[in-house]
Amino acid sequence: MHFEFFDDFADPYLKTVGGKGVFEAGIVLGMVAFGQAGKGGSIDSAPLFKQINFGRMKKRDVMRHLARVPELTRAYHLDYAGMIESLAAHAGDFLMKGKERELGVDGNFAFSVAFLNAKKYFWTIFKSEKKTGEISQSEDETVKEGH
Repeated sequence: MHFEFFDDFADPYLKTVGGKGVFEAGIVLGMVAFGQAGKGGSIDSAPLFKQINFGRMKKRDVMRHLARVPELTRAYHLDYAGMIESLAAHAGDFLMKGKERELGVDGNFAFSVAFLNAKKYFWTIFKSEKKTGEISQSEDETVKEGH
């Protein structure tokens, strides 16, 4: 896994262990929601999207959703389930090591950015595992454009 992209962020929250855990959790849960929505589906139709209280999340909420990842990857037969679960484990480790008790505005913002850009950051982290043709052309263009 490649996490060098964290160095590009100036936000002090993302320099903390807990902040990185929250960001990675956003990526994981975003990938699960995209998987639930299905190919060509809108992320806001995903059950997980409807359960997330954007802007008002607490650390407890993030951990609760993250704890369900192994169940959800199997229930929805998600592509790249192993990679999603390994990133979830990494995020969980950071969340447990982080000293922050709550997310606050910074954590909620970091989570939302990661969630909505999940595909981009997921493939940045797993760039060595990505093989030609594994993602659709539109997803590939999104990653290249940085959206």
